[in-house]
Amino acid sequence: MGGFSIWHWIIVLIVVLLLFGAGKIPRLMGDVAKGVKAFKKGLQDDDAPAESERRLEEPRPAADAQPAATPRKDEAPRG
Repeated sequence: MGGFSIWHWIIVLIVVLLLFGAGKIPRLMGDVAKGVKAFKKGLQDDDAPAESERRLEEPRPAADAQPAATPRKDEAPRG
């Protein structure tokens, strides 16, 4: 009562083949594979904006900015 025998699975396979046909099953599996690939690509696309936002938040030194002048050791600080 708890498990299916090999004959149960064979009958189910025959019924599935009769309902869907032998040609539709590979096409159906191909569609499932495309869906999985699209799902994975969507997950990667969701991660990409977060990374680019982090790059935007990082301060960038201006190209024309001069480094801060530091006094030489032998000069006295002004003040």
